Amino acid sequence: MKSFFYICIGLLLVSCTSNTIYKKPDNLIPKDSMISLLTDMYIASSAKNQKNKFLKREKNYMFLVYEKYRIDSTRFDASNTYYTSMVDEYTELLNKVKKNIDSLDVLYRKKQEVQDSIKGIKKEGKLKRDTVLDKELLLNDLPKELIKREDREFEKKDLKKIK
Repeated sequence: MKSFFYICIGLLLVSCTSNTIYKKPDNLIPKDSMISLLTDMYIASSAKNQKNKFLKREKNYMFLVYEKYRIDSTRFDASNTYYTSMVDEYTELLNKVKKNIDSLDVLYRKKQEVQDSIKGIKKEGKLKRDTVLDKELLLNDLPKELIKREDREFEKKDLKKIK
């Protein structure tokens, strides 16, 4: 009875650590296309809750991604299952997808900054509309030597006007 128990435990441990690599499908999506496809799929899935230009929320944009790459969901599932069975390669693939998304984010932000600057909108350092300050406050902030020099120049200009 003890040996049967140990055999069952041994089989359980061995079955949990299987590194099954699935058979390569006939219509496998190439790695570079898979990277682009996954990039677009992540963008489409994150756009679910965003309103489009018609102010409507689409439930699912995945069909547009499938149309763009001319594939169906079964081909994607077969290719994705094959790639996920090879963990190291799939990790590299996902890292490239992340780099693509980050570079697209940088491009989008730069484009947005250009559009904002064209419109005259500055996100940082906006001028306050009500910035009228007392002359006394401004004079207190200036160095004394500068104030004396400016006063002399104003006096000279005023004297010339009087003459």
